[in-house]
Amino acid sequence: MKKPDRNAWLAGNNTACNNPPDPPPGSPWRLVLLGAPGVGKGTQAELICERLGVCHLSTGDILRAADSRGGGDASPALQSALFNMHHGALVPDSLMMELVAERCRCLRCRGGFVLDGYPRSVAQAEALDELMGREGVALDAVIYYDLPTHEIVDRLGGRLVCPECKVVYHATMRAPHAAGRCDNCGRPLVRRADDLPASVITRQRVYEETTRPLLDWYSRKGLLITVDAHGTPDEIYVRTWSSPRSPACPV
Repeated sequence: MKKPDRNAWLAGNNTACNNPPDPPPGSPWRLVLLGAPGVGKGTQAELICERLGVCHLSTGDILRAADSRGGGDASPALQSALFNMHHGALVPDSLMMELVAERCRCLRCRGGFVLDGYPRSVAQAEALDELMGREGVALDAVIYYDLPTHEIVDRLGGRLVCPECKVVYHATMRAPHAAGRCDNCGRPLVRRADDLPASVITRQRVYEETTRPLLDWYSRKGLLITVDAHGTPDEIYVRTWSSPRSPACPV
């Protein structure tokens, strides 16, 4: 499937995409992915977008893209979010909602979307629900990838990242062709500080306190699909669409 360039999502304002997605043969897919840090939802977002042609709307990518540009052309909301990020503080719900609202055209994207990294709290989910209602669109499903904490710690222990092009590898499950080097640019791969066991456990605790309540909220709305996140990315992808409650998937 054609890969959208996501300019409108990353830059915001009046930026248009140079390579917008093609309209799907049926209705566009509008999905939210949930799961603890390290469970693999980013990889699943990549697979879903690649195979269905939908756009990957990651709130983390907004912050990283603005940070790499220096933040000079960022909106006031984005500048405030970057300030929080640089000082190690959580970005408040109100700011995250502003960032998404500034890009509300992306929620109406003719190719559909996978929303990754947002919402992270019930308050954010309620605000997203209200915004999508105003835009005349609705979610098709909320997919929750489930894996025990000890397995996430083991999984992240082998994760390696390219500091240049940000590609994520794994020592055993997604190894680079040349040990310790990025397949794309050849730079030495690094292990992120937040992938150390103590950091992973802390992130898990924060996730449990803030994001877990979303599962009950979306379950009551009849949108939640829980997927066992064991196995290879392709196995998890197939399992995502074979769940009895999953919408029918053409790929």
